[in-house]
Amino acid sequence: MSTYSPTYSFERIIAWQKAHTFVLYVYEVTKQFPSDEKFGLTSQFRRAAVSIEANIAEGYKKLGRQDKLRFMNIAQGSLEECRDYIILSRDLEYIDMEQYQQLHTKIEEASKLLNAYCYGIANNHAITD
Repeated sequence: MSTYSPTYSFERIIAWQKAHTFVLYVYEVTKQFPSDEKFGLTSQFRRAAVSIEANIAEGYKKLGRQDKLRFMNIAQGSLEECRDYIILSRDLEYIDMEQYQQLHTKIEEASKLLNAYCYGIANNHAITD
């Protein structure tokens, strides 16, 4: 039995939705970072967060499985980069423990769903239109 379920927009991919929620929260949290981090951690953190959802979106319309997986792997790499920035932000005391927990929870949700989406693609269960 196939689990093929076509989507018609990357916006319907739950992994993208969770990544987007994470990006919005990263932007909210990094607004409070010191101004001297504008071109440092703030910029890097935002760039990596946006890269997660952007690569899911870009990979969505790729025709070949390997091509799709390549973009999803880039998204996974950006996600791991963000994990590091979350820890760094906590250790530099740019975020409080509540914000740390929120970031951690949101990135975990995105990570689990992205991993599941990749598994589906790799096993022909998440082929999109």
